Amino acid sequence: MTTAPAATAGLSTGVAALSPRYQVGAVVALAVVAVAVCAHIGLVFLHVAPSNTLTKQHGSVVDEWVFPEFEQNWKLFAPNPLQQNVAVQLRAEVSTADGEIRTTRWYDLSAEDGRAIDGNPLPSHTQQNELRRAWDFFVASHDSEDRPVGLRGTLSETYLRRIALLRLDRDGAAGPGDVVERVQYRSRTTNVEPPPWSGEKVSDRPTVRELPWWSVSAENRDGRAGKSGRAAQSGQAGQEGGAA
Repeated sequence: MTTAPAATAGLSTGVAALSPRYQVGAVVALAVVAVAVCAHIGLVFLHVAPSNTLTKQHGSVVDEWVFPEFEQNWKLFAPNPLQQNVAVQLRAEVSTADGEIRTTRWYDLSAEDGRAIDGNPLPSHTQQNELRRAWDFFVASHDSEDRPVGLRGTLSETYLRRIALLRLDRDGAAGPGDVVERVQYRSRTTNVEPPPWSGEKVSDRPTVRELPWWSVSAENRDGRAGKSGRAAQSGQAGQEGGAA
């Protein structure tokens, strides 16, 4: 009876209970995780920090790591946070099964996201940020004439094209036998009315930014929008081949 406590005291727990080989592996794994965490925190810090010698010399490395998943900004804490409502809208040109071209109505994508979030205690990250961040990405990487600035500008257009196809498919813009050929975005920006005590005066007239039409390549059709049209055309071609 007196030997039980001594035996219990001799038992090791945690890493100490592992064999020496596994202890070395655990220490190496923890060291790798610690280095990765420190590197991530350091790169994000350089991203949000004021311009300095390191960011000037290694800015491309920082951007490659941070964008697009870890991007940070100071809009929430800025002296003048965003005081505008931006509504992003979309329409498309669709080729029908009988060879005609029709233009859809304008779909208010921002309003759709707003309705999905309203009253939802756990809205998805996609509903909250996908469209908003994609539009911010486009605006930041294009000039005043909607021309892309560098590779990021071209990438933002590709991203918006794919979002357009997903949303048009969700809204049923392309019916059976139809194929989305071109898409067009526009934004409607209105100022948020300041509180009465501020004395600030802002215009209540909306500002509309309408982008040119973008062609949709087969590469950007990701199997959602226009899928039914292509499937129908393929099926029709197969039937005609079989009949021949």
